[in-house]
Amino acid sequence: MSHNAFGQGRSELQKALDEIVESGITGITLRVRDGRGEWVGSAGAGRLGEDAKPPVDGYVRIGSNTKTFTAALVLGLVAEGRIGLDAPVADHLPEFEGDRRVTVRMLLQHTSGIFNFTGEYYEDGTMVPGIPATTAGKEWVDNRFRTYPPQELVRLALSRPSRFEPGEGWSYSNTNYVLARLLIERVTGRSVAEEMRRLITQPLGLLGTTAPSTETGIAEPHAHAYYRYEDGGEEKTVDVTRLNPSWISSGGDMISTSRDLQTFLSALVTGKLLPAELLAEMCTPRPTPAPGMGYGLGVFVQDLGDGSTVITHNGGAAGHAALMYSTPDGSTVLTATLNYVDDAALSRALAFQRATQRLVDEVFRGGRAGSAVRPGE
Repeated sequence: MSHNAFGQGRSELQKALDEIVESGITGITLRVRDGRGEWVGSAGAGRLGEDAKPPVDGYVRIGSNTKTFTAALVLGLVAEGRIGLDAPVADHLPEFEGDRRVTVRMLLQHTSGIFNFTGEYYEDGTMVPGIPATTAGKEWVDNRFRTYPPQELVRLALSRPSRFEPGEGWSYSNTNYVLARLLIERVTGRSVAEEMRRLITQPLGLLGTTAPSTETGIAEPHAHAYYRYEDGGEEKTVDVTRLNPSWISSGGDMISTSRDLQTFLSALVTGKLLPAELLAEMCTPRPTPAPGMGYGLGVFVQDLGDGSTVITHNGGAAGHAALMYSTPDGSTVLTATLNYVDDAALSRALAFQRATQRLVDEVFRGGRAGSAVRPGE
C-alpha cells in the first residue's frame, strides 16, 4: 500500500515522517483518519542495514498503551458489577497486605502512591532502582527471556516506600497496572488475555492484538527493535524484537497494529466499549507534573494550547513504540508505530518526544507548533 493510497495532498505528513527518521528513529509508520479520509504512510527502515520500510500494518510491542486496554477492561468489569471503582484493592487481593486506602480508581489513575517496580525517579534527580531487568544495559539484554511472575513485581514494589499517601498525589507507576491485572484475574477467575478477548478484542474484531504474557515471539510482519549497550568498553547493538515481556507485565506487554489501535481508540472514545458515565470517568483528567497534561483512568488528556484536547496514550518497550491520539468525539484519530535503537541512557527520548509533537501538530493543529510535550513513558 503506497503512502498516498488514501487521498492526495498529505505530503506534509510524509515530510514529517521523513524528518523524524532523520532525527534518529529507525523506522515509523503512521495512520490518520479524519475529515479528509484515511492516510497511511511509512518512512525509514524496518531492519537496520536494509532499505525496506517498516510494514504499515506490522505488529509492534505497544508498551504503555497496554494501560489503556487494561483500564478499559477493568471498567468493563465495573460495568458488569464485578468490581467497584472505589472499592479497596486489598478486598480482592488480601495476600499482598496492601494499604486498605488504595482503591481500584487510584490504580487506574496513578494516584495510589505505590512504588514503580521499574524504578522511581525523584524530583531531586535521585533514582531508586526497581527489578534487575530494568537496571538496563547488558544485564537487561542478558535477562530478557526471564519470566517474572506479576506477583513478584508487586511484592518488590510493596517492599519499597510509597511516594505519597494514597490519593494525595500523582505518580506514574507500572505497579498500579500489574495490580489491575491481578485484580482482573482474581474477580473473573480467568487470565487477563481471555478477559481481554471477551470484552475488547473479539467484540471489536482486533485480530492483530494480543496480551502475550510470557510468549517471546511476535508475528510477521514486523519492524525490528534494537538495544545498544556497552560491554567491556565496546559498544554493541543487538536485535531485541524477541523478548519475554513479563518484566513489564500489564504495564506494557501487549502487541498490536496501527489499524487495531485506531479501531480500539475510536470505539473507546465514541462509547462503543463503555457506558457513558464510565467513559466520562475515564476521560476526566487529574493534573500531572507535565504542563498541559492530565491523566484520567488509563488515558492522558492533553491540552493542545488552542482550547482543544486529545485523548492519548503512548508507549515504548525496548526498541518498539506506539502512539494513540484521538479527538474526544473520535472524528480525528492518529496512530503510529516506531522502531528504534534503545539504550540505558534513553538517548532517543528527545527525538521520540519531538516526533510525537510534530505529528500531533500536523494532524490536530494544522501544522501549528504546540508547546505541550509528552513525558517519555
